[in-house]
Amino acid sequence: QLQLVESGGGLVQAGGSLRLSCQASGPSFSTYTMGWFHQAPGKEREFVAKISWYGVNGDYTNSVKGRFTISRNNAEKTVSLQMNSLKPEDTAVYYCAAAYLRNSINSTSYDYWGQGTQVTVSS
Repeated sequence: QLQLVESGGGLVQAGGSLRLSCQASGPSFSTYTMGWFHQAPGKEREFVAKISWYGVNGDYTNSVKGRFTISRNNAEKTVSLQMNSLKPEDTAVYYCAAAYLRNSINSTSYDYWGQGTQVTVSS
């Protein structure tokens, strides 16, 4: 079982940057695909980015490609999301999630979730 704790959210102006971090505790972190999802008010939770347990490169939803970068450090049990050129439409609560030996963009495939961190981008 993994516990996930996100940090790094906040308020930033459009065009700015934030770096979200997710600290995991528990066994076998390197066997989990790690994903980031976000949920805006009144909307469903949506996939943002993921990095598989075996991969180096990430996968991204189209709206963040070229602006966001996901990375992981298995030794430290962390996953990060570097967000550049932020837009007001990126405003949402961002969640870190872990999927055991599954490589998916579907939230239903993820076994563990953090509590979320708020990202607000002002125009």
